[in-house]
Amino acid sequence: MKNIIRQLDKAFDNKIRLGVMSILAVNDRVPFNDLKSTLELTDGNLASHLKILESTDYVRVHKSFSGRKPVTTYEITPLGKEAFLTHLKALEEIIRLQ
Repeated sequence: MKNIIRQLDKAFDNKIRLGVMSILAVNDRVPFNDLKSTLELTDGNLASHLKILESTDYVRVHKSFSGRKPVTTYEITPLGKEAFLTHLKALEEIIRLQ
């Protein structure tokens, strides 16, 4: 059991970050506003969780313009995808123990 617990990543302990990673794992790039509306969060709440994921290099931010309007999108990094899949596998193993 100890080895399984060690495979859980603290970056995904929070349900918001778990939700962000779940969305990014199955989409190439997701606009900030889409994440915000899907997860029903405020700008500040989502931004703070995205900064944590960025600091771990699990998520990459892209800033561009559509006409004169700024567009911010996010994508999962290869490191983030690997860490997230490891986390999910550990959760599955824990569930199977019961």
